[in-house]
Amino acid sequence: MASMLSQIVCTPNNNCKVWEDPSFFKWRKRAAHVPFHCHESVEGSLRYWYERNKVDFLVSKSAVWDDRAVTEALECAAFWVKGLPFVKSLSGYWKFLLAQSPETSPVNFHDSTFEDSTWSTIPVPSNWQMHGFDRPIYTNVMYPFPLNPPKVPEENPCGCYRTYFLLPREWEGRRIFLHFEAVDSAFFAWVNGVPVGYSQDSRLPGEFEITDFCHKCGSGKRNSLAVQVMRWSDGSYLEDQDHWWLSGIHRDVLLLAKPKVFIADYFFKSSLAEGFSYADIQVEVQIDSSNQIPKEDILGYFTIEGALFDTESWYCGNHNARADLLSSSVAHLQLDSSLNHYIGFMGYMLKGKLLSPKLWSAEQPNLYTLVVTLKDASGNVIDCESCQVGIREISKAPKQLLVNGHPVVIRGVNRHEHHPRLGKTNLESCMIKDLVLMKQNNINAVRNSHYPQHQRWYELCDLFGMYMIDEANIETHGFHDFTNIKHPTQEPSWASCMLDRVIGMVERDKNHACIISWSLGNESAYGPNHAALAGWVRGKDASRVLHYEGGGARTSSTDIVCPMYMRVWEMVKIAEDPTETRPLILCEYSHAMGNSNGNLHEYWEAIDTTFGLQGGFIWDWVDQGLLKEGVDGTKHWAYGGDFGDTPNDLNFCLNGLMWPDRSPHPAVHEVKFLYQPIKVSLTEGVVKIRNVHFFDTTEAVEFNWMLHGDGHELGSGLLPLPIIDPQRSLEIDFKSGPWYSVWSSSDAVEFYLTVTSKHVCPTRWAEPGHVISSTQVQLPAREETVPRTIKSENIKFGCEVVDNIIVLSQQDLQEINFNKQTGAIESWKVHGVSVLQEGIVPCFWRAPTDNDKGGGSVSYLSKWTAASIDKLIFLAESCSIQNKTDFLVEIAVAFLGLPRCVDKTASELDKSTALFKVNMLYSFYGSGDVVLECNVKPSSHLPPLPRVGVEFHLDTTMEVIRWYGRGPFECYPDRKIAAHVGLYEQNVNDMHVPYIVPGECSGRADVRWVTFQNNDGYGIYASINGGSPPMQINASYYSTAELERATHNEELIKGENIEVHLDHKHMGLGGDDSWSPCVHKNYLVPAVPYSFSIRFRSLTGSTSGYEIYRGQFS
Repeated sequence: MASMLSQIVCTPNNNCKVWEDPSFFKWRKRAAHVPFHCHESVEGSLRYWYERNKVDFLVSKSAVWDDRAVTEALECAAFWVKGLPFVKSLSGYWKFLLAQSPETSPVNFHDSTFEDSTWSTIPVPSNWQMHGFDRPIYTNVMYPFPLNPPKVPEENPCGCYRTYFLLPREWEGRRIFLHFEAVDSAFFAWVNGVPVGYSQDSRLPGEFEITDFCHKCGSGKRNSLAVQVMRWSDGSYLEDQDHWWLSGIHRDVLLLAKPKVFIADYFFKSSLAEGFSYADIQVEVQIDSSNQIPKEDILGYFTIEGALFDTESWYCGNHNARADLLSSSVAHLQLDSSLNHYIGFMGYMLKGKLLSPKLWSAEQPNLYTLVVTLKDASGNVIDCESCQVGIREISKAPKQLLVNGHPVVIRGVNRHEHHPRLGKTNLESCMIKDLVLMKQNNINAVRNSHYPQHQRWYELCDLFGMYMIDEANIETHGFHDFTNIKHPTQEPSWASCMLDRVIGMVERDKNHACIISWSLGNESAYGPNHAALAGWVRGKDASRVLHYEGGGARTSSTDIVCPMYMRVWEMVKIAEDPTETRPLILCEYSHAMGNSNGNLHEYWEAIDTTFGLQGGFIWDWVDQGLLKEGVDGTKHWAYGGDFGDTPNDLNFCLNGLMWPDRSPHPAVHEVKFLYQPIKVSLTEGVVKIRNVHFFDTTEAVEFNWMLHGDGHELGSGLLPLPIIDPQRSLEIDFKSGPWYSVWSSSDAVEFYLTVTSKHVCPTRWAEPGHVISSTQVQLPAREETVPRTIKSENIKFGCEVVDNIIVLSQQDLQEINFNKQTGAIESWKVHGVSVLQEGIVPCFWRAPTDNDKGGGSVSYLSKWTAASIDKLIFLAESCSIQNKTDFLVEIAVAFLGLPRCVDKTASELDKSTALFKVNMLYSFYGSGDVVLECNVKPSSHLPPLPRVGVEFHLDTTMEVIRWYGRGPFECYPDRKIAAHVGLYEQNVNDMHVPYIVPGECSGRADVRWVTFQNNDGYGIYASINGGSPPMQINASYYSTAELERATHNEELIKGENIEVHLDHKHMGLGGDDSWSPCVHKNYLVPAVPYSFSIRFRSLTGSTSGYEIYRGQFS
């Protein structure tokens, strides 16, 4: 019967396509369980964890993101089984052939004698598309094949793998298991030509017993292993996540050797006493005897024991000897022989008590090592399993999720498994890099979007301290637009395979302290199948909460109100609803697509002040760009469509806070600031410092202060403070602070106090001195300052008109040519050095960002182009000298902003179609100052504007930029709270932010003054003037048109000058999502009249922007 079944299942050309049957998702696959380590002894298990836990931020420095990662992946696979004598990795180079479909796979390729010498080789683990076979496909919602469940395309690429393995003599008498950590999407396996199993679920293990199919251990005979992997299966309908479709054996393949009777599974549980004085420990243990010994007789032959060891104590002093590790035992767990088996559990229960437990939290990730042993009647260890566990309590209160009794705030991100060279294959150093970056940027929680991830990721999250939502590999987003096709969540025929995925996740990951919530999947609507999944999880594990967003984020299958991309006002409304007793935690928010994450501070103002709001997970962690070689041989980040993949969703995979190589986007600064656990504020003369940690005091924190006046440091020093307990604050009277004497003796106009907190000692994720928080507060001015009126007397201004050019000169200091026809400065020279080449003209357009494009016909971009704001041409309706003396020349220009017409010259355009009227008055003073006053009157029917300001072009040598404003990194009106006001200097090249898809970038907010100079100091100064507010500035070698044209950063071509924008108003970036216009009202630029003034001045090496700016105040 078994032979007949194997013929039906494993013969693709028999017209029985089991990979198109949702009721058939596994065959001979063992039940899901925790990862096996197959230790030989208790000492061996402790030594294994002792070595495995010796990871910190130094490891992250070896992370690689290029071709070197291929070799590194194989080395990682070997490293992960080091110290495990009964576990063998089969990673390495396997023989590989890609067939067009299962039916066209080579006949009998799984036979031991099959000739594969002409086949290619491929590293395992890997995705075959990352090694030149087939192509990657990126889609967000749509399936990459016609929706016809459970059928998949006839052209279904099929990877045929072959390798060999030997079984060591030391494994003789043991049972052998073949363990695939993950294969995408469905696969058959054969050992020595015999079919051993079939499995689906691309993100969970498939394990098969192969004892009877292998050659004898130590015989020296090679065992053949053949694997057939289908790219598409009915399981693909449940795996429509927003990421790359990549196929193959992408996690490790292991051989496990277990005794004939062995520990098959174990479930660690702890129950804390009131006050956390002790913890009752329970471990449910399953024993597999392969029916050789009746279950009721097992305890007559074997003893089951358990123990907890204090992991932290291993690293205090010299603990290299085995005796030291054994002496760290803190609790002995004994078999509860009085246990009455309850329904659903027919195993064994170990119990014990741990006094004064050190609790696990993201702030204090205290871990213990649990060791479970199976001994024979003589007391010899037959089998030994272990894992890291944490003692903590996850509970619920009205509108609160509690960890150890505290309503911790979730400062989270979503994380896909993504490597730009490897695809879905993981590296130890790269996972650690992710965690180091998260911790360093105050991120305390991660949602595994949208599938179970590599098992080492969980160990690392336990170790580093990271709250986690573990999510089942279920997403059916592509069904959303097909109402004529029954949804899998409604169909009984899909219930079993959905449940299998949830069971597989929970059973594998159940012992990890970091997991505070299980998730039933993502974007799969809602149906009765979800109710079944929720029921199983709640019955299996009552120690955690349940999460599921589908169906409106408030169904009975979730313990958390968990919406995605909900607006702030909606969140607050739910939190204030007395009938809703669950906390609200955003499962996705602040869509980080390109230049984004605006409005983030408004979310946190609401979260920090509204009971019932408990945080959220930013979407998402990393841009999912893949390395692709261009025609010139260089490699760049590729996105959907770049591989010829059809259909595709273009660059919608680029939503990360990090570039693919984990370089941080500028928005990360905003995240770190808003997530920081030390808050500083100044209210009514009192500096308040709050420790918003829930468990950590400030004992290991050093505080520093620094005072700036007009951007210059006036004083700094240590800020000695008493220890601030968690959730407590300290107040300092402004006048009693160490900065007061410095402030009171300074004549600066603006004062900013910065309070910084740093780690005193090293942590697992940072060196000593790592900045935890840095907050800048503006201090009151010492006295009122009044801008000084510019004096016209100084050096005479020569003024002559040559044809259409007004030539303004001051001896040999500067010469300005003003074109009467264009109404703009044609050139500006300082001591004969060309500074400004073109401008100054009004500007209202920006290169669209991804958020500007989102929303189809209602997007900002659509509205702007419909109104022709993207093709404005400015016609000087009039230009005349209004006033002329020896020390003052005034030139007035009236511009009309007209839509460009391809078949008409500027003079032929219909002036009645003007969208803007701009009056500009230039005042050229003998002091060298040039003051520009602008009055803008837009047409009232226009949509909100991208910007209101001026544009000009500088000589390419004016590459050194200094400014007094926010920085040093890119910031915009709705994403600037982390950017301190100060004096900064950068090169134009370095100002550019290389978003993978170009658009508006490189801005700096709240700028008071800015200078552009060459290396000799010649250049131009610009500042706010009169009562005008600080400016938004931008300078780039790439023109706005070029940023709009290019579809990839590497396509950008530098212009012949530097394009500069000085904006009176600049629209925010938005970021609530990227598919609707969602810039908050305060950061829109309505089409209403505006007036502003800018002061310019030429510069030489002997003058500075600071001196000029200070000189305008009395």
